[in-house]
Amino acid sequence: MNTHRPYPLNVYSEIGTLRRVLVHTPDSGLGKVVPSKAQDWLFEDIVHLDTIRRKEYDYYTKLLLYFLDPGKIKGKLKQADAPENNRNFYKPEHPDFFRSDKVIELQTLLADILHDKGIKEKLTASVCAVENCTYLLQNELTQLAPPALAKVFITGSLPGKDMIFPPIPNFIFTRDIGVVIKDHILLNKPARKARLREALLAKYIFFHHPFFSAYLKNIIELSDSRRQFLMPHDSKTKSVTLEGGDVMIVSPNHLLIGVSERTSMEAAHQVINIVFGKQLVEKISIIKIPKKRDYMHIDTIFTQIKRNVWVMLGNFSKAALPQKAADPVQRILESPKKEDFLDIIQFHKDHISQPVYMDNLEDLLTDISKNDLQCNDRVEFIYSGNNEFPYDSREQWTDSCNLLALKEGVVLGYDRNDKTTEAFRRHGFTVTEAKEMVNVFEEGSITPEEIKDTLILVPSAELSRARGGFHCMSMPLLRDEVE
Repeated sequence: MNTHRPYPLNVYSEIGTLRRVLVHTPDSGLGKVVPSKAQDWLFEDIVHLDTIRRKEYDYYTKLLLYFLDPGKIKGKLKQADAPENNRNFYKPEHPDFFRSDKVIELQTLLADILHDKGIKEKLTASVCAVENCTYLLQNELTQLAPPALAKVFITGSLPGKDMIFPPIPNFIFTRDIGVVIKDHILLNKPARKARLREALLAKYIFFHHPFFSAYLKNIIELSDSRRQFLMPHDSKTKSVTLEGGDVMIVSPNHLLIGVSERTSMEAAHQVINIVFGKQLVEKISIIKIPKKRDYMHIDTIFTQIKRNVWVMLGNFSKAALPQKAADPVQRILESPKKEDFLDIIQFHKDHISQPVYMDNLEDLLTDISKNDLQCNDRVEFIYSGNNEFPYDSREQWTDSCNLLALKEGVVLGYDRNDKTTEAFRRHGFTVTEAKEMVNVFEEGSITPEEIKDTLILVPSAELSRARGGFHCMSMPLLRDEVE
């Protein structure tokens, strides 16, 4: 493990060319989610593991490698996908795993730190305390080899045996464990018990893996309110919860924080004070969205495509603002609840007591494009479901707004969101299937550098059941600056 050199960490935008990203391949734990526990583990449905791996997520892995680390896959694709090789190329615990330092697998980082005996014993004790394991089981786990133990911590199962504690199926959503803000790492503080082990594993990785050793002073952790432990067990007052899907660094001087079902106002308050105190940005916009499962995080209702192009849910546009009712009785009877709408409060570091208020996303995103990113082109919005009812809500549910920019104008999305795809075409984007894109890269007829203004569609029948798109399934560690 000591041979690893620190990574450079720099993320200044959502659209700069992606150079290094943290991901996690769907593991066997996803195949053990049962209907009665699905919602407790934050899944809407059970997924078919082999399909989600072979026919869907593997394309995501291939595309990331072609764009970020082509030497790991070009010329090796046929061998990697050969049936007799049983997907070993994609399995983090297997010697034939592609192991890239550009497309980085969380499980391999976890296995790396477990080679240190002291870390292994401490982390095993911590996991066993969280999961209420017996002392005998704790001793048994410490005898496992690091790759096997890393897999146990993630899947919840001993090699060849039954489950010993729940899996952590949400580990594939690496965005939520932490966010890189310039050269700092903001660690999450999960709202749900199902994600506590994820946060624990992530903390050990970022504090102990040599890849991050140069940034130990740049790791930001949030703490509970000093009064929180005195509150009733079911009280949400002053709770501190944050997930990475609610944090976006959209320009070198502007950070967005969502207050949502998963991220609390108290957490946003802490982040504002810490980030301003570290002089990381000039302004922070707090986006309060309805606390509904439909939305979950701000990256489920909008993401950035280009400096002047955004994809978003039309419910939060100017046109969707509530209109005055025709008469006083109707106005009273149909008055919308404040919690059903979006509020934006923007703080400037040097004028904190004079915030700017907005009531729709379009004004905020237009301001980011024009003033933060100095874009002179007309700002465009691509709407979920082409802004047609009921496709807008249906496709937002299956992550039409949750896209990952590999570079400016080139994004990954799900193939099932037909109306949103149609909207991309209307805005001049080329739309191509992941399989076709992989084939042309392997043939060499075109290179990733030549791809412009393209939506790449990845198969998604099973992935979409997990309620997270490619923005959720990525934690960017390094992006080029946007010119």
